Amino acid sequence: MAANAYDIIKRPVITERSMSQTEMKRYTFEVANDANKIEIAKAVEEIFGVKVAKVNTIHVEGKKKRLGMQPMGRRRSWKKAMVTLTPDSKSIELFENMV
Repeated sequence: MAANAYDIIKRPVITERSMSQTEMKRYTFEVANDANKIEIAKAVEEIFGVKVAKVNTIHVEGKKKRLGMQPMGRRRSWKKAMVTLTPDSKSIELFENMV
């Protein structure tokens, strides 16, 4: 895949659970569906200038939604990556002021 780092990392996931993980240097991102763990690790290292220790990924299924009498629809499905940094790595500044 010849995508740049910003095509792989789409956005940070800001939830209570993901923010509580930042103290352990674990950050959550929405990533491209076809990105693998190696590409995700390289993209995070390139964008934020940190060292990645581990990457866990999961496919998040879109929820079913209804709009009145319309037939059942779905939200889009997406891929989530939980990135753990090495203990000697600096933290990601993007998440620092949100906790």
